[in-house]
Amino acid sequence: MRKLLLLSALFIAASASADNKPIRSGELWPDTDGRHINAHGGGIMKLGNTYYWFGEHKADTTSSAMVGVTCYASEDLTTWRNCGVALSVSDEPGSEIERGCVLERPKVIYNKVTGKFCMWFHLELKGRGYSAARYGVAVGNRPEGPYRFLYSQRANPGIYPVEFGEKELAVVDTLDGEHFKEWWTLTWREAIKEGLFLKRDFGTGQMARDMTLYVDDDGKAYHIFSSEDNLTLHIAELAPDFLHHSGRYTRVAPGGQNEAPAIFKKDGTYWMITSGCTGWAPNEARMFSAPSIWGPWTQHPTPCVGPKAEITFEGQSTFILPVGDQFIFMADIWRPRHPSDARYIWLPITFEDGKPVVRWQDVWSFDQFNKK
Repeated sequence: MRKLLLLSALFIAASASADNKPIRSGELWPDTDGRHINAHGGGIMKLGNTYYWFGEHKADTTSSAMVGVTCYASEDLTTWRNCGVALSVSDEPGSEIERGCVLERPKVIYNKVTGKFCMWFHLELKGRGYSAARYGVAVGNRPEGPYRFLYSQRANPGIYPVEFGEKELAVVDTLDGEHFKEWWTLTWREAIKEGLFLKRDFGTGQMARDMTLYVDDDGKAYHIFSSEDNLTLHIAELAPDFLHHSGRYTRVAPGGQNEAPAIFKKDGTYWMITSGCTGWAPNEARMFSAPSIWGPWTQHPTPCVGPKAEITFEGQSTFILPVGDQFIFMADIWRPRHPSDARYIWLPITFEDGKPVVRWQDVWSFDQFNKK
């Protein structure tokens, strides 16, 4: 089996055609104007025969949002034209998306009922570091924009997760933050799992940082984000308009410190790849699976294989792109000292022994993919 996989990888690398330029992760990726694609922490939406790539526009000297969310378009996933700024930051003082805010990991999904394009992103208010921990929502009439900013807030105020019944709520009721001022102790970790920070943020809403969006086969959409001081992932169902939460959500890996979620489904099983929480520094990717979006979620070893797999090839997950019946793992190689020079990792996901594998390849091509 391993020999076959190796031969397949070699064939893919050798078969790059002129029509489908080879993918070389970690290198500069020029758009049709010859400029390095500036769409970091992003995601891709397909509409008709066109793929739209949305991401953070990074400046040369700061990771704060000085421009907004950019959009690129392609029919072959290798030749990308710059469609401009899909969502612009504001020059109005005090605006929630004022220039200089932190606007990260934008994702866009299309609502077939309303005909609107719905953008969600992680938002931190200007001058407040990462204390706001909000999500922001914008809407557009065309995939490339312009998008109109609607609002930002924390997630699901006044609501506990769907798995919290009478027993779990009784336990939460006993938790007192005054008794757990020292972090990382065994008792503190257990209290986190039981809902210590859920209770703390119950009234104001749950923190919402690193995030992605997912539209399931039945048309329902979900907002997946790092919450509870990046200790626990939340999966929140969206309302039918895809512009609000429905009020139903679940927790994944409480206390596990996961961020950068990327999700896909194959043969009825949901798979999610995440990272640990080490700031801009890369770490080992994690992987989870579940028979339902609502769980239970089981953790597996890292899916990454190859040089520097223990630090996710120096990258951090951002999105998993379906291409036909196959999938592409997308990640960012961050460059905090020169943010606009951040690079991209795209690698095909294969399955070995029923589990996803992300194997490093210096060069490969989309020629093998059915992109319909």
